[in-house]
Amino acid sequence: MLSAVSGVRRPSGRAADAAFAGGVFLLVGLATLHSLLGAREESWGATAMGWALIFAACASLAWRHRYPVAVTAFTLVVTGVYYVASAYDGPLMVVYVIALYGVAAAGRLRSAVVLGLLGVLGTGAGTLAGNDDVTAVALFMFTGWLVGMVSLGWARHSRLAYAREAERRAAGEERLRIARELHDVVGHHLSMINVQAAAALRRMRKNPEVGVPQAETALAEIKRSSREALGDLRATLGILRRPGEAAPLAPAADGAWLDELAASARLADLDVRTRIGGAGHAPPTEVRLAAYRVVQESLTNVARHAHATRVDVRVECAPGLVTVEVVDDGRGPARAESSGSGIAGMRERARALGGELTAGPAPGGGFAVRAVLPFTGTEPRS
Repeated sequence: MLSAVSGVRRPSGRAADAAFAGGVFLLVGLATLHSLLGAREESWGATAMGWALIFAACASLAWRHRYPVAVTAFTLVVTGVYYVASAYDGPLMVVYVIALYGVAAAGRLRSAVVLGLLGVLGTGAGTLAGNDDVTAVALFMFTGWLVGMVSLGWARHSRLAYAREAERRAAGEERLRIARELHDVVGHHLSMINVQAAAALRRMRKNPEVGVPQAETALAEIKRSSREALGDLRATLGILRRPGEAAPLAPAADGAWLDELAASARLADLDVRTRIGGAGHAPPTEVRLAAYRVVQESLTNVARHAHATRVDVRVECAPGLVTVEVVDDGRGPARAESSGSGIAGMRERARALGGELTAGPAPGGGFAVRAVLPFTGTEPRS
């Protein structure tokens, strides 16, 4: 397969491996060209065998990515036979060193160490047998080369493994973020639609004459909630389809979002009382979005599970800190907690900002959710 970069077509895949093997053969062949020129030091048959060994060792590099250990072992054997049988010295050892690097880069550190040790022992045995071409200093330097190549190969493998793990974790975190956004966006609206529909049916059954106008109001709210849910879902999916775009749309800094959430919850027969305080600059977008989601999810849990009649919502904005409290007079969101997607999701949001969220029985009865959201930057109030 070929790839084009800046108008130049470069080989890739198997073609790249074959081209690399051919390039190494060209370099080794040029450095060994003296065996074909000048005075003869061996027979032409021995020279032909030497060149065949050179070609075999270099050609095996074309499979170094698929079979790194086998290729390195093969080049080690071929290189040893070449230096024993040929009267002409050459840089064929480079092929073995390159293959050894590939073993370490493939993550086979133990195999790389064993093969490197065999190379050192084989070269040392040749030196002890009287090979004057390899001295003790040359053997020491060769050992250093092997250690360096194995280290470089292992470092490359570790770096790539770290990059893959970081990518895997980022993908997992992104999946969690998507799940949390969809849960917060769609879950709240659908839960409120369910509660409002149930309340409208209950009113109509108890008192049809009074319940019909109230049901019309509830149906209008259901229509509005479903429209908002669809719009929020489209916005969220649109952001997910365009990497690098801004964070999901955050509520305005003027506190109108709190009144909207409270009005929606009141249609579920809840007495919602709100208070928002603080002055100065608005917190960053991600903090406002987290505060919005905490209030939204808390009101949803109260409407669905708490059997409460009253909810007090307080949002306090101080320099570098936003505090959110939602307290009801019900019996607590037991089912929401066990589901692991309500309070757990709010707690993850708070921790992602360096804050914390607590949820449990309130001192005077009922259930309380309190989130502390710190921040450093600010945004002008809209």
